[in-house]
Amino acid sequence: MTATTPLTQDELKTLVGQAALQYVVPGEIVGVGTGSTVNKFIEALAGMKTEIKGAVSSSVASTERLKALGIPVFDANEVESLSVYIDGADEIDGNGYMVKGGGAALTREKIVAALAQRFVCIADESKLVPSLGAFPLPVEVIPMAARHIARRFKAMGGEATLRLKDGQPLVTDNGQHILDVRGLQVTDPLAFESRINQWPGVVTVGVFAHQKASVCLLGTAAGVKTIAY
Repeated sequence: MTATTPLTQDELKTLVGQAALQYVVPGEIVGVGTGSTVNKFIEALAGMKTEIKGAVSSSVASTERLKALGIPVFDANEVESLSVYIDGADEIDGNGYMVKGGGAALTREKIVAALAQRFVCIADESKLVPSLGAFPLPVEVIPMAARHIARRFKAMGGEATLRLKDGQPLVTDNGQHILDVRGLQVTDPLAFESRINQWPGVVTVGVFAHQKASVCLLGTAAGVKTIAY
């Protein structure tokens, strides 16, 4: 009897990307997030592109990928609401609260999530955590405020570093910078998100508590596990 070869992380992402198709409502516009797991969903969505009106995307990268597969992309201002938003997460806890922003698209992701009646998170099982905080917390900031905000996090016990790309500060799709904050435990995600978002110079903090997941499709060795919140 031979042992079953464990699924790779890439294969798990493919599984949950395909599983998310069941939440896409035919004839409507679907909200689409950003990242490697979402890319698998976009590939799967191409198979039913004639059944939907199109998508609202949370990043330039996802928009380009959708258009390349022949899926129409609408501006967020063109829609009043979405039935579903499908996106990944860097961390998700037992309440559906998430940390997002590893792909630097957190602000647009939160905007599209706010338009949606349901947030379906697609992730592999390594992203499920007891509490948020192990993954460096992304915070999109206006550049002139970056050092001031970093000092405020230091006063909380966190260490904020400016995210770089090719040796230079990474610039988001919104023309801003990203701070990655290490060393914080987010024990009250709702209060934490509200507090940090009030700091002058913060565009968005990568805690998704007010726009939490309704459902998580988790890729596991046993297949896709569905967790409802």
